[in-house]
Amino acid sequence: MFQPPYPAGLPVGPDWVSTADTEPVVFPYDGTVVAQAPVGTAELARAAIDHAVRVRRQVGELSSRVRRDVLTGVARRLEQWRDDLVGLLVVETGKPLVDCEVEVARTLVTWQAAAEEVARLHGETVPLDLLPSGDGLVGFWTRKPIGVVVGIAGFNYPLLLASHKIAPSIAAGCPVVCKPAPSTPLTTLWLLHLVREAAAAAGAPAEIAQLVTGDVAVGSALVTDPRVGAVSFTGSAAVGHRIARDAAPRKTLLELGSNAALVVAGDADLDAAVDAVLRGGFYASGQACISVQRVLLADEIAEPFTERLVARLPEVVVGDPRDRATRVAALIDERSTSRVLSWIEAAVAAGAGLAAGGTVDGGVIAPTVLTDVPDGVDCWDEEVFGPVVCLRRVSTVDEAFDVVNASRYGLHASVFSRSLNTAFAALDRLEVGGVVINEVPGFRSDTMPYGGVKDSGIGREGPRFAVEELTVTRMAVIRP
Repeated sequence: MFQPPYPAGLPVGPDWVSTADTEPVVFPYDGTVVAQAPVGTAELARAAIDHAVRVRRQVGELSSRVRRDVLTGVARRLEQWRDDLVGLLVVETGKPLVDCEVEVARTLVTWQAAAEEVARLHGETVPLDLLPSGDGLVGFWTRKPIGVVVGIAGFNYPLLLASHKIAPSIAAGCPVVCKPAPSTPLTTLWLLHLVREAAAAAGAPAEIAQLVTGDVAVGSALVTDPRVGAVSFTGSAAVGHRIARDAAPRKTLLELGSNAALVVAGDADLDAAVDAVLRGGFYASGQACISVQRVLLADEIAEPFTERLVARLPEVVVGDPRDRATRVAALIDERSTSRVLSWIEAAVAAGAGLAAGGTVDGGVIAPTVLTDVPDGVDCWDEEVFGPVVCLRRVSTVDEAFDVVNASRYGLHASVFSRSLNTAFAALDRLEVGGVVINEVPGFRSDTMPYGGVKDSGIGREGPRFAVEELTVTRMAVIRP
């Protein structure tokens, strides 16, 4: 049983508040209880917003030096607890060890990058005398905090996703209230403890960052409060759409997933493309919004590609996520496992071929490859969020681009080709937030702008870009 190194309860207001209820956090691989987590309420969510509003001005007036000190202080503390955080992520999420190590490493980069962005918050002068009415006027703009931020994170990368909400908020001078996914609150609670330690050391108020766990009622209380300046959400499209409606007219930043495509042109390095599908289709057990899901294969290479992929599939080790060799383990819960299996069955019933997998052993779905997957089935149209890759033949690269764009999603896509013409055509034509050439669509540097188009969301993450999203311009017009 995990013994939390942080106070009991929830970090709401200046202290940690006890809750009436707790719920078990379960290790997805074997069902053992990891810990009992506190469960918040809508009333507690409203109280957190009350506290955030009260310190909004104080946080907004913190010097650049103090905000940077908080952010670098969190990074140092994360590094000190690195191995322990990895271990907790494995049992809390059920993700393979190697993926949890990557998550903590990326989290460190995120906090370090956010600290650097504090020094880049500045404005510009404006030539107001382009019209005669502006003669003699001095004009410039600055950036000001947007206000209270609500950050809602998904279960698959709880530490990293929460960091992408909290760190830019602090850099921008905004108090933030975070809500983790109900199934994975433990590492995020630990993160909040580290943030509050760093805030105290730097002379910032504890209320700069708060956390409330709970159900839909808690989320609704947070996103509908008219005192909130912005809501940053990572999760499903359906929930994101509802948040956008409920939060209006306040700003929403939505990262809503995808069904990422990988195009393999006729001139591609087939071994590199196969390797990309093996790496990019099954990491985090497929529970990543930019994992490879749809693979578009040029006719002339479709057969050898499929043969090589299936032949190498045993390289994707299935088993206990605590084992360093494991690449696919149990999904977050039984409901997700049942859903993915039903989607595979529906695809086969609709005419798709089952080249590999489609079975479950000990609650773990085997890495699955479907061929000739038609439109109109969830495995192709929606986000599987499991260890499933769908293959389809296309006649030309142009046809492949059209198929990629036919999706309602548009987060990342990748293209394997030796042709610069094909690469730049992809950059021009693919309707996605990121185009990756000769690498997995799941590639993400945490300092780059990250986000999608269409039903994949709105706004961009990455500390520099998130700080811009969480600040507003204020124009100064002065007649000396």
